[in-house]
Parts: sequence; C-alpha cells; structure tokens
Amino acid sequence: MQEKHLYEYAVIRLVPRVERGEYINIGAVLYCKSLKTLDFVFQMNEDRILALFPELDLAEVESHLHSFKKICQGTADSGLIGEQDLASRFRWLTARRSTIIQASEIHPGYCHQPMDALNKIFEEMVLL
Repeated sequence: MQEKHLYEYAVIRLVPRVERGEYINIGAVLYCKSLKTLDFVFQMNEDRILALFPELDLAEVESHLHSFKKICQGTADSGLIGEQDLASRFRWLTARRSTIIQASEIHPGYCHQPMDALNKIFEEMVLL
C-alpha cells in the first residue's frame, strides 16, 4: 500500500478592489515537504473577470501569476524568493497581503500524489 503524504495548500484569489473584499478564485498552490513538491496552477476566466471588473488590466494580473509559477519552480528569473527553500517559497506565496493577488488560509491534507491533490483542489475550488 502506498504511503500518504501530508501537504498544505491555499487557494489563490483575484481581489481587484481590495477595499471591497470581493474576489474570484483563480488558482491553487500546494506544498508537500516529504515529496519536495511545490506547484501552482491557475486559470483566468477572462469573460467572467471582465464581467465583474471591466477596468482590470488582465495582462498585468497574468504577469503576476506567471511570477508565482516561476517562484514555485525556482527558475533563474524568479528573484531572491525563488532561491529560497521550498517551504520558504510556499510561506512567501501564501503570506497575508493587501494586493490584488491574495491567498486563502492554508489548509492541510493527505495524499498519495501531490499533483493529483492539486488538480482536484483546483477543479473544486476554481473551475466549478
């Protein structure tokens, strides 16, 4: 029987008008220490976003989201944060902040495969 692994995740939200507290779930980030996994998936439903927030600069938002992905991957162009260990990168990505890209509270879970768990969270919390 395959061992289950503890993971942590947060839903990533688009909060175009921070003062109003309105948001749309657009992604999910997952960290699994035991399997050395940190990944982020997102999808911008442009029609839905623009219907609610027509003044939003979608290209800027998408640029920020790609930065999140680079930080998870630790690419050469991910800056100082991308050079940190996986746990530190996850904590930075999920830190409370007052910007248009925000993370939910961190939630734990157990899984056999982190990417399967991330895809399920993404499907349930973002796509539905």
